[in-house]
Amino acid sequence: MPISVPAEWSPHRAMWLGFPSHANLWCENLRPAQQEVAALARTLAKLGNEHVRLFCGSSTSLQHARRMMSDVLADDSANKLLPGQVSCVRGQFGDIWLRDTGPIFANASGQLSAVGFWFNGWGKKYMLEHDTTVAGQLAEHAQVALVQQEFVLEGGSLDHDGEGTVLTTRQCLLNPNRNPNWTEEVAARALAHAIGAKKVLWLEDGLLNDHTDGHVDNLARFVAPGVVVCPEAFGSDDPNREVYERAARDLSAMTDARGRALTVVRVPSPGLVRDEQGPQAVPASHMNFLIANDLVIVPTYEAEPGRLAVEVLSKLFTSREVIGMPSRALLSGGGSFHCITQQEPAL
Repeated sequence: MPISVPAEWSPHRAMWLGFPSHANLWCENLRPAQQEVAALARTLAKLGNEHVRLFCGSSTSLQHARRMMSDVLADDSANKLLPGQVSCVRGQFGDIWLRDTGPIFANASGQLSAVGFWFNGWGKKYMLEHDTTVAGQLAEHAQVALVQQEFVLEGGSLDHDGEGTVLTTRQCLLNPNRNPNWTEEVAARALAHAIGAKKVLWLEDGLLNDHTDGHVDNLARFVAPGVVVCPEAFGSDDPNREVYERAARDLSAMTDARGRALTVVRVPSPGLVRDEQGPQAVPASHMNFLIANDLVIVPTYEAEPGRLAVEVLSKLFTSREVIGMPSRALLSGGGSFHCITQQEPAL
């Protein structure tokens, strides 16, 4: 059965979005994180031409989300996915990182399917109840078949060009805390079978202090076939300067599945962003942007680098508006907009 993963800039029928639901995980940042997610959901619906499926992990959070989304709340009894509306969906999850715990929606011979993978808490770092069931829940709500793969993978560890080229990092995909004894060849065969990958492009390490072991959606992203963006260090104290330079250098020497040399565009990074509770650098990244039907939303942390990142990306996404939105509270949980979402393609 031929299978492929549409590029994120392809049309969506819906966008899944995790709603922070557990006070024991978010503590004092629960309400701020909920506010950031609610703002994202509303923006996706109103400006992004998306039908948003807001996935809530408790009855309390479901009611809270419905109140926050009252101006864009969908009539679920109509059973229609209409752009400009938000459906609040009750489910079960450990936390909101649907890009990693949910399935990758794919085109299987013209039919939408949900490809699921084993999830082991990013190398057994954060094993939370229900996270291993999220892929099946999203597939059931989307009313598509779940095709379960027998290896560990998180969606944020891959980026796709829609033509069979997959971008990833060795730090994550070949990490023995996921699939022991994997090599580049073994991984490429697994991805070819699971999602129709025709060529895998390998970068080295991801961002400093990234608990995901270097997810590529914090480091480099396709913005069009043959065009990749990656960060450029902002400020003399940027802790990821060497990582960015190596990634850009490696990408410049690569070709995609169709043999095209990659065009590499540099986007200013957020620079040094410290943990609110201490001096440690946290993995803040403008690469965690989200591509909606009519909009691109960039997570921002500091005003000037955020403005510059939006400016560069606006020149690449000429058919979409590009905006920045604050993501400080979400960053306290370890990720941002791309990490908490998963698109359902419109086939």
